Amino acid sequence: PFADVCEALNVTVSPGPTVRYSEGDNATLYCHISQKRKTDNLLAVRWVFAASPTQEYLMIKMTKFGSVQYYGNYTHHSHKQRLHLLKENHGTMYKFLILSLQQTDQGQYICKVQEIGKHRNKWTAWSNGTAATEIRVISSKYSDDTAFKKNHEAWKFFEDLYVYAVFVCSIGIISVLLFTLVILCQSLLNKRRSTVKHYLVKCPQNSSGETVTSVTSMSPLEPKKLKKKKEREKLEQPPAIPAKAPIANNFPKPKLLKPQRKLILPKIAEENLTYAELELMKPIQEAKGIPSTTVYAQILFENKM
Repeated sequence: PFADVCEALNVTVSPGPTVRYSEGDNATLYCHISQKRKTDNLLAVRWVFAASPTQEYLMIKMTKFGSVQYYGNYTHHSHKQRLHLLKENHGTMYKFLILSLQQTDQGQYICKVQEIGKHRNKWTAWSNGTAATEIRVISSKYSDDTAFKKNHEAWKFFEDLYVYAVFVCSIGIISVLLFTLVILCQSLLNKRRSTVKHYLVKCPQNSSGETVTSVTSMSPLEPKKLKKKKEREKLEQPPAIPAKAPIANNFPKPKLLKPQRKLILPKIAEENLTYAELELMKPIQEAKGIPSTTVYAQILFENKM
């Protein structure tokens, strides 16, 4: 019946819809077939090459009995060695091999499948299916240029990375050198400062009760013994003798009054200093009845040998 013949097979081709190969590579195309009318029916598979939509050339065919046939220009021995059609997966997939691709092999490849079965002892076509894919062949020169560009880009990337690494390492080395230089300068300054030390020397208290401190600097040129000797000489010098109080010429020589209370002077460490005792005396005018608010003091010094 006509309706049975028009029912189509499910045919697909992989890889597709477009696949790229380099010149000289081997191409493998798969034609998948499903939804047969009957499991006992046989399949006839044809591969057609179309260099353009208007020009189609039958290349190779596998008959319903599994034999392979070549057509047209592909019957030449060189083409027979390059083209191979194989059946796999119990007749549900057909593999088409094209070895050593050339520029003339670029174009569209169509897989046409026909289901054939016996009807009233005659072989009859039950259904048909078609699928196609396109092969693009890249010339070896272009592929070499592409590979060279890829290699050049990769090398450029690593070259830039190398430059960045050298730059970072240089900055690190310079930072370490600067840090070391600063530490050396600080250590030299600290050594110079440590050569000069200041000491505070505490002297005995003076008559006013105050503590006098002197600052001396240690120098390698002056030994400690000489400095101590100089300090002792300075301390052994007696203090300056104060000036006597003014006494009138008309006054006779006053009499010394006996001290009513003996003053206890603090002991002083130095023995060869000169000391004085102060005694108060009433003026003559007050004894005669003349009032006066002035009090005079006379200081007598006595040397102790």
